Formats: sequence, C-alpha cells, structure tokens
Amino acid sequence: MKILTALLAAFSLALPAVAQTEYRFSPVNQANIATAASYWNPIVAYVSEKSGVKITLKLGRTSADTTAYVLAQEVDFAFTNHLFSPDREQLGWKVFGRRTTPALHGTLVVPADSPITDLAQLEGKEVGFPGPEAFIAYKVTYAQLMQRKINVRTVFGGNMDGAFAQLFSGKVAAVGANSQLAEGYTKREGKAFRVLWTSEGYHDLALMVAPKVPERDAQAVARAFVGMASDPQGREILASVNKLIGLPADAVFVASDGREYAAYRRFYQTAPASLR
Repeated sequence: MKILTALLAAFSLALPAVAQTEYRFSPVNQANIATAASYWNPIVAYVSEKSGVKITLKLGRTSADTTAYVLAQEVDFAFTNHLFSPDREQLGWKVFGRRTTPALHGTLVVPADSPITDLAQLEGKEVGFPGPEAFIAYKVTYAQLMQRKINVRTVFGGNMDGAFAQLFSGKVAAVGANSQLAEGYTKREGKAFRVLWTSEGYHDLALMVAPKVPERDAQAVARAFVGMASDPQGREILASVNKLIGLPADAVFVASDGREYAAYRRFYQTAPASLR
C-alpha cells in the first residue's frame, strides 16, 4: 500500500499543472492612465470574481494602443468603438454589452473665453484631437471640418485629457472632443468650453469579445458585467468609479447585440477614405 501511494504521488507530481486561462481586457484609454486605471481596475476585479473567469486589465498609453492590441490579437475583451468599419467587422469581434450613459456627440470646442466663435475661424490653425483612432472625437469631428473645407493642422494629444491640456495651455486653438469626456473634464478640472459644432448622437462604447474566446467564458463575463446593475456590491463599485470620471452615478452596463451601433456603420458609408 505504501509503495502504491508513493507511486501515485510521484505520478501526480509528474503531471503538468492545468493552468487557468487568463484573458486580457483592453478598454480604449480616454483619460490619462492613472484615471483610466482607477476606473477600470475595480470593475475588472469584480467581473473576474463573479464570472469565475480570470481577466487582467491591459491599458494602453493612448486610445490607438487598444486598437493595436486588438489587431495584433493580444487581447480578448475590449471596450471600444474602433471596430465598426467594414474591414474591422471582418475580424469577428462581437458586441455583448454597452454602458447606459447619454448619447455621445462629437464636438469641436474652444475655451469659454476664446475669441473664436465660428468653425470658419479655425482655418489654418492647430486643432487638437486624442488620436487617429478616436471615432467620436477625431473621425466624426475631422470629417465635419473636411466637409466644410476648413484646413487645420492636426495635433494628437494621445488621449482626451492630453488634448484638453493642449487646449488650455494654448498649444492648440480648438479640440475635437467626445461630449461625455468634455463634460467629465469640466466636472473634474473646472474648465469651461464653448461648443462650436455638435454631431448627431452615438451610443457609448461597446463591450466586445474576440471570436477566439470560448462561448462559455464569453457568456460568464457578459453576465458579470450586466449583473453589476442588480448587485448592491456592483452598483456601489460603479457609483464610486463613475464619480471619479464625471459619469452619472447610475450609469451601468446592459446587454447589447450590437444593433444599437448602426450610426457608426452609417458614418463609414460616407466618410472620407482617409477616415475609414
């Protein structure tokens, strides 16, 4: 019996350990890294615990980094609106949720005390944007400038906070912005804007999953995100992190099949080729 026990023990030691699958979640970095991490880390920790699926946050320095991770197949879940162009939809990522915030609008803004009161006055001036992948803040707003044949010199700030910092330091005359992030910046930093132009409304960014993730794990993660709304612990976490970035306290995640993102797809049907 002792020999058998010893043999079984030796055999078990020889077997390779079964590693738990670890997935990476990359949200588009809309604010500075510290603020973005403070928002997402408690959410990711909650979702990992409730779903039983191990998830780690992979946060890029710029909004374009997230898309680079997706295109390089380095991440498994994302919070993004960078994947609705015809080419990128072929990658097979699926929407499973969204955040219940008011509609997002692309806006072209200047400081409230700026002498600029009309878009035409931006001709020849430097205009800031988060980055070339920012759908609402760059593609939508820059398309409007192109449509009006207003020539500007583009300056990328890396993320929305970076672009706002350039605006209030005087480096750029105006900024292409996401209305939600402009409102949040005003609440956090006390800076006031004058809005020169506003686009149609778009839904907030989408929670998406890569086609390589097994359905069982994808559904578990989706249930955990959506379940935060009905769980006291989840609602407490969301209320806390929402306040941090200036979102409504009652903003939660809800299920989505992606149909709400038709406005994004319509944009690409008529957008200039350089913005697709």
